[in-house]
Amino acid sequence: MSSLLTSPVVDLDTGAVIAQPAVVDAAGTLRAAPLPMVLELPVEVVLAGAGALAPLHEALRRAGRHPREAILLLTGSCQERFRPLLKVGLDGLRTIGYLLGFAGVGTGGAPLDLAADAGPYLLALDPGLVARIPGDHRATAVARAVVTLARGIGAHVLAPGVEREPQLAVARGLGVRLAHGPLLAPGPDGRVRVPLPVTEEPAGVMLGPRVQELLIPAVTLPGEATAEEAVAAFGQEPTITSVILVDEFQRPLGSLDRSRFLLSFAARYGHALHGAKPARRLADPPRTVPRTTPAIAAMQAAGRDPARVYDDLVVTDELNRCLGIVRVSDLIRQVTAVRAGV
Repeated sequence: MSSLLTSPVVDLDTGAVIAQPAVVDAAGTLRAAPLPMVLELPVEVVLAGAGALAPLHEALRRAGRHPREAILLLTGSCQERFRPLLKVGLDGLRTIGYLLGFAGVGTGGAPLDLAADAGPYLLALDPGLVARIPGDHRATAVARAVVTLARGIGAHVLAPGVEREPQLAVARGLGVRLAHGPLLAPGPDGRVRVPLPVTEEPAGVMLGPRVQELLIPAVTLPGEATAEEAVAAFGQEPTITSVILVDEFQRPLGSLDRSRFLLSFAARYGHALHGAKPARRLADPPRTVPRTTPAIAAMQAAGRDPARVYDDLVVTDELNRCLGIVRVSDLIRQVTAVRAGV
């Protein structure tokens, strides 16, 4: 399987890089940009129990990162008799805060029923499957089945190893939201350019999809982070629109909008006034929506404060933990599609 550890994950709707590959250097140190990271994890490691996972947790701790900032992409298969043990391991990782995904779905990876039972954040198509579309109608049918499953369980679909525009066009037409590969590699200026779609996306249902289907990982910092640390986070990637300040349980404490926050530093004496002080002084209250909120209801929530109408919404779970963000531009796109179909 082509490794995700070689290229960034791109949101096809916005062109934003939402996650970066994480690598372990010769000294055993985990390195990744401030964006959420993707790590491949063999299923056998999860089956081996908590002790086998301890090095992963320790590597994240030494890197100063929280599990909520990591997407674990599970590779390999699991025999039927080990499925209960795997479920226990995955539930434990999810409780800690990791986002979970399965690699190679549709061919030699996790069976569709196992993927459905696990309730993952992400389903990554097999790269060989992606390579065969659009020329092979059977491969396209399998990819469509994975997308249908993902839509039913509230997961994203990732198309890995995209090399040609026809592949991207078919994947996008099927409803694939995330992709990576040579076609989407950053250019000399560091920016990713996503080819425009050639067909319109289908309209949504009456209230639109739930926000968990539009979720992208949030860039988070501890609540006590300094303003300088927040500036550094924004500086890593121009497509970062917000930084969410969270407590030790990943509950949102404040939201830093890119434009307003950086404007504070552009002002005269801005760095001297704010640099070493807590970023929370410049934060707005987080605008949170439960993960089951329909797109139209989320749009209504976004419009309640005219001064912050385009601020990212923070998506939360049942324990008010930050699951990620939803961009208002995505909501507008979905609501427009819903109204066009009415």
